[in-house]
Amino acid sequence: MARKVVLCTVQFGDMLLEELCIKAKSWGYDGLELACNDNHLNIEKLSQEYCNEILATLKKYDLELHGVSNHAVGQCVCDPIDFRHKSILPARIWGDGDAEGVRQRAAAEMILVGKAAVMLGTQTVIGFTGSPIWHMLYSFPPLQPTTIEDGFAEVARRFKPILDAYQQMGVRFGLEVHPTEIAFDVASAQAILEAVDYHPAFGFNYDPSHMGYQGVDYLAFIRQFGDRIFHVHCKDVWWSDKPTKAGVFGGHLPFGHQDRYWDFRSIGRGKINFEEIIRELNRIAYQGPLSVEWEDNGMNRESGAAESLKYIKHIDFEPSNIAFDAAFVKE
Repeated sequence: MARKVVLCTVQFGDMLLEELCIKAKSWGYDGLELACNDNHLNIEKLSQEYCNEILATLKKYDLELHGVSNHAVGQCVCDPIDFRHKSILPARIWGDGDAEGVRQRAAAEMILVGKAAVMLGTQTVIGFTGSPIWHMLYSFPPLQPTTIEDGFAEVARRFKPILDAYQQMGVRFGLEVHPTEIAFDVASAQAILEAVDYHPAFGFNYDPSHMGYQGVDYLAFIRQFGDRIFHVHCKDVWWSDKPTKAGVFGGHLPFGHQDRYWDFRSIGRGKINFEEIIRELNRIAYQGPLSVEWEDNGMNRESGAAESLKYIKHIDFEPSNIAFDAAFVKE
């Protein structure tokens, strides 16, 4: 059967869970990817009773749970911490703002997110790692190669205890390959896999939108890391066919600005070739969910969520179990 299509709740964090469930069901979604926030999955309230209440709400609207996500806290496990992180973190994680304290509290929280996944009956946590070397992406002043190697080693050192805990719990972590993370393209994804010694609890959340505008071969990513793709985000991106006033780095312009070279779009309205993505996912026998992550400043989010579901339901298909020319072969 075709894969389940679920809605990532990150961009709907201002809605109460039941309100969002009503809408998701009316649009036709099979379930949710539940984001950690005050309205959907509040880790500060974590208990089996609290998780049972969440599951009861989902069941009331005939919705399944396919993964939990916590990008903001994961970002702070390995980042150099500055004033920007305060705005994305719960106060209990920020504390007094001491950088190492923030990183340690973020790591402990990510282990709790894994426990929440177990209590909710799902095995996938989606999120970020942050990166101690992202700010060195353009290597001037020049870098020694060991500086980058040390950065990957630091992420491995900080994330392996989380991965070990996940493995013991039967949970997997899917890093969303994304600029500002330790892995943002095929090459860096390979490097972090090697750095964590191919830890069985470590894999990827595949989101082609973060690769397309960079010029990364997002289909090759599926072929290379097929056994490590634990979750799939469906989000589109547009990029210009001609030079723009602000290039790939964005010129410090906000999303949606007319002078940007690229911008996220609702699925089917950008340049990502989802037809070929579906074929590649079929080749690796991916049977996990297709999770709609709405990000389009030019489109109403509810219209985008409803339209995206219809698009994915249309474009997704099961692989063939026979060769089309088998009927011509005689014994």
